[in-house]
Amino acid sequence: MIKLIALDLDNTLLNSKKQISPRNEQVLRQLHEAGLRMVLCTGRPINAIWNYIEQLGLTTATDYTITFNGGLVIQNPTNQVLAEQGMPKADLQPLYQFAKAQRVPLDVLDFHQVYPLQELGTSIYQEKLNGKINFHPASFATLPEQTYAKGILANQAERLDQLQQVLPVELTTRYHVVRSQPEILEFLPPQVDKAAGLSALLQHFGWTFAELMAFGDAENDAGMLAHAGVGVAMGNATPAIKQVAHFQTTTNDQDGVATFLTRYFPQQ
Repeated sequence: MIKLIALDLDNTLLNSKKQISPRNEQVLRQLHEAGLRMVLCTGRPINAIWNYIEQLGLTTATDYTITFNGGLVIQNPTNQVLAEQGMPKADLQPLYQFAKAQRVPLDVLDFHQVYPLQELGTSIYQEKLNGKINFHPASFATLPEQTYAKGILANQAERLDQLQQVLPVELTTRYHVVRSQPEILEFLPPQVDKAAGLSALLQHFGWTFAELMAFGDAENDAGMLAHAGVGVAMGNATPAIKQVAHFQTTTNDQDGVATFLTRYFPQQ
C-alpha cells in the first residue's frame, strides 16, 4: 500500500514554465487531504521552493522536504533537520583542481548559501536556479572550514557533455556525480542521493520503500525510482530513467503526475 509520494520538481511536477499546473495541484491536494504523505525531492534549498510547498498545502508537522538531492531532510513548518549528510572543505579540493584545469566556473554550496568561486569566473547557476538563496562570492582559499552539500558545474549542455567524458576516476569515485538538468552537473558526497534522503524519511515514519511511489525524469532521480515500490518516469524523461522506472506517464507539460495518480487512485 502506497503511503508516501516523492516528487522531483524540474521537468516532473513543474511544467516548462516552472509552475505546478492546476490539475496537478488539485489531485495532489486531494490525496494529501485523504491521508497520503507527499515529499518534494529537489537539489534546491527549502526556501527556494517554499512557494510550491505552500501551493500544495504541505505545511503540517508531518510534512517534510528532501533538499540538496538527498543531503538534507527537513521538516517544512519548523525547518528542523531530520537527516543531513555533507562533506568537509578538503573533499572539494579535487573538484576545484579539475574546474581550474578545465577553466570552467564552479559553485560550492553549504546548506544555506552558494559560494561562486570568483577566480574561476561566473557560471550560469544563479540564472538557472532562479530561487531564494544567497550567493556569497568567495575564493576557494577563503571558503570557511565547515560542512558542504555539493559542488556545481553549471554550463552549456554541450560543454558539460565534454566535461563528463574527461572526468578522472578520482572524481567519479570520490563523489556521486549526477546530471540534474542538461546545464547542471552536481558533485555530491558519495553516499548521497534522493534515495538516501527518502530512506531516512521512511525510517522516521516506520515505513519501507515498498510503500513509496516516486516520480522523476533525470539522472538524479534514478535511485529513488529504482528503490520505490512504484517508480514512475515522465514522458519527457531520459531513456535511461525510463529503463529504471516501473511505469511511464505523460510529460510534465501534460500533467503527467496527475495523469498517473488518477489512474492509480481511481477515486481521484
